[in-house]
Amino acid sequence: MAEAAGYEVVGSIEQVRSPHPRYHIGAGKAKELAQMVKDLRAEKVIFGNELKVVQIYNLAKLTGVEVIDRLQLILEIFVKRASTREAKLQIELARLKYELANAREKVKLAKMGEQPGFHGLGKYEADVYYEAVKRRVSKIQEKLREIRRTREIHRARRAELGFPSISLAGYTNSGKSTLFNALTKESVPVDSRVFTTLSTTTRVAEILGEKMFITDTVGFIDRLPITLIEAFRSTLEETVFSDLILIVVDVGEEMSEILRKLTASLEIIREIGAVGIPTLVALNKIDLLPAEELSRRVEKLRDVFDLNFVPISALYGTNLNLLKEEILRILGRYVALSSTLPVNQDSLSFLSWIFESARVHKVTCNDDSLHVCFSAPANLIDKIRGRVEKIGGRFELS
Repeated sequence: MAEAAGYEVVGSIEQVRSPHPRYHIGAGKAKELAQMVKDLRAEKVIFGNELKVVQIYNLAKLTGVEVIDRLQLILEIFVKRASTREAKLQIELARLKYELANAREKVKLAKMGEQPGFHGLGKYEADVYYEAVKRRVSKIQEKLREIRRTREIHRARRAELGFPSISLAGYTNSGKSTLFNALTKESVPVDSRVFTTLSTTTRVAEILGEKMFITDTVGFIDRLPITLIEAFRSTLEETVFSDLILIVVDVGEEMSEILRKLTASLEIIREIGAVGIPTLVALNKIDLLPAEELSRRVEKLRDVFDLNFVPISALYGTNLNLLKEEILRILGRYVALSSTLPVNQDSLSFLSWIFESARVHKVTCNDDSLHVCFSAPANLIDKIRGRVEKIGGRFELS
């Protein structure tokens, strides 16, 4: 994440212990950190954990450079990635809520003596600074409420059309936007860096003849600070109102990472209140794995999670039809199909069965073949394919 924010990592240090009230890390480790900063001529220290304001102050005093924590680092990345008005407002709201929670303590520490990251507050009394931040929070929340009302209007209009909605969810950099582009024929930005998507994008796509709304959402991250979840709630709630959540997982990573990131995604989905919505998992980037290893990983995931998994490559379009079939099966939708059959008694028997089990749109007869266009429930696709192939016909997804 540090590299995603534009930093060059020149050194790292870690410690396993209960948090120290003064430095978060132990006093001895803090001195070691200060020496490392001096030796490496580092300009900033980034902690992977969340720090208290007093700990940031003490560490800045000891090291002589600015110190930021996980939340502040994520906010810096968000600022670089934000491209829409809504995303920028949500990021500013998250930053100000952090300031609001720590305003009085920050003013108090700033008055004790300037440290990197604590200058510029000398003219503020704590209450004045707190109220100023509070007013800015209120103004941004009102602007976001306006955007939310507009989003609700758009959602209501989409509901009137009667198309089901699918939300793409999952860990950041798992390939959601690539899959979104593959399903919708759009070209939303795709990047190998984290948090490329910070705003939702909704488009209509045809999934095997059925029109559906597909929404690309902001990527998840484990231990996502509650401040950010609250700030992005209006964006994340698109997931809550969907008919199907399609979680995208990078199956090309180490198995431990796959398990960690899928678990984190499921926890965030629960946190935003999207419990009970049908969920499907697309195991993306299968082009990076041998077939045997992919099979092993799929079996392992099925042992751990009670979910449906479809291995795909969004980049190369591998197994996208299988994914579409599974989407329609879960949603109970009809799939547009066609079959070319030889003219014989078995074909006539099959045709009679199709009229009873599906919606037949057109039957064309030639001297030696029958061509049937029809729609059928997704759960009948395999059965229909089997019967068509058994009588020597050709089966196609329209």
